[in-house]
Amino acid sequence: MRPGLSSAGREDSGDKLLSIDETIQLIRIGEPPANQNSSLPAATSVCSTALADAPWVFDAQEPGYGPGASMHDMLPAGSPQQGFLPQEYRQASKSELDRRIRAAKAALGDRLVILGHFYQRDEVIQYADFVGDSFQLANAARTRPQAEFIVFCGVHFMAETADMLSRPDQSVVLPNLAAGCSMADMADLDSVTDCWNELEELFGTAPDAVGRQPVVPVTYMNSSAALKGFCGQHGGVVCTSSNATEVLKWALERGQRALFFPDQHLGRNTGKAIGIPLEQMPLWDPNQRFGGSDARTLHDSRVILWHGFCSVHKRFTVGQIKAARRRFPDVRVIVHPECPMPVVDAADASGSTDYITKAIAGAPAGSTFAIGTEINLVQRLANQNPQHKIFCLDSVVCPCSTMYRIHPSYIAWVLEALTRGQVLNRITVTEEVAIPARVALERMLSLKPASSVESAVTSA
Repeated sequence: MRPGLSSAGREDSGDKLLSIDETIQLIRIGEPPANQNSSLPAATSVCSTALADAPWVFDAQEPGYGPGASMHDMLPAGSPQQGFLPQEYRQASKSELDRRIRAAKAALGDRLVILGHFYQRDEVIQYADFVGDSFQLANAARTRPQAEFIVFCGVHFMAETADMLSRPDQSVVLPNLAAGCSMADMADLDSVTDCWNELEELFGTAPDAVGRQPVVPVTYMNSSAALKGFCGQHGGVVCTSSNATEVLKWALERGQRALFFPDQHLGRNTGKAIGIPLEQMPLWDPNQRFGGSDARTLHDSRVILWHGFCSVHKRFTVGQIKAARRRFPDVRVIVHPECPMPVVDAADASGSTDYITKAIAGAPAGSTFAIGTEINLVQRLANQNPQHKIFCLDSVVCPCSTMYRIHPSYIAWVLEALTRGQVLNRITVTEEVAIPARVALERMLSLKPASSVESAVTSA
């Protein structure tokens, strides 16, 4: 048995659940841990045994997203790739990496801020100064004006947003350049521009009698800086999962219809929630003329949905919800709105990571929750809220592939380089793109969620 674990698969020092990384390693050797609460489902399998391998193994292989939820998604040609990680960081023990990271943080002091996304592994989150979602973290960096270096433990589009919202004299660093996002990659500037040109061919560019434009573009935060810039240039806006309702209403006040990309599920769930019939939300396939729809369907549309999705949230099913209800009749099921519509409809509630976190924290002690979002966050919420029973709807451990490309070895590598005055893996967005992108982001900032304002990030 692995040292430090009890026979129940818990740390000997207490009832804290193992991290997802530790869970994966135990499953690999045939000792899947039991849950903290024996009445709850325990993780006994993984979606890929390669999850137990170090991420630098995949840096040296054929380009791809890596093991996890996005492992079968197609990586676009020319996507950023991580170069060689020096051997000393690949071979360093956990304790050595911890010592070196903390020493580098101490040496850099206020010149450094580390941001950790909710979906990062616990082994990374422990070094974060702030923990939150992508936009919360980009704004958190602005609270540290003295920081010269912003190390973003997330994925590429998040680091881009942080760069656009930071000062020119600040450097944003992504520890592993291969940490992309398959959903963000499903909509690129060329294909969206082609779509836009086809829609202009169909609708023209003149506003209607009440001044509404034919189409208003809306991009989810999970998109490239180039697409945020496209929205800024074309009268559009960015949305988060927290304010998607307000953003979509804003767009439909100014446009006869909205073009929503890249996540079809967030767009469909949001449109349905504000009363738009499904037949008025056609799917746009970028590989087909007029997205695979006919002219009449597009003319009658209110929201045109891009053919994109999150591979993490696509894993959740109605069957999983039914199984959770059979086992726990009083369970409260909360899923992320990136889940497919039938899953959102079958759940008790859907909302952003911020919403999920607040719902759990505010529930009466002894509540039972089945959560449909990324497993690292679900496990962390279970540890932070021992007064509840909390488990992931999907019993198979399948983390976000690209978030999992970040590892303490890369953090030690980039931090120690910073102490020597060398900035590795810097993410920059040209002003040509950043200026219109900031316009779309500012529009988003003005549209607060109706029910609650996004909470402040956790200061770690």
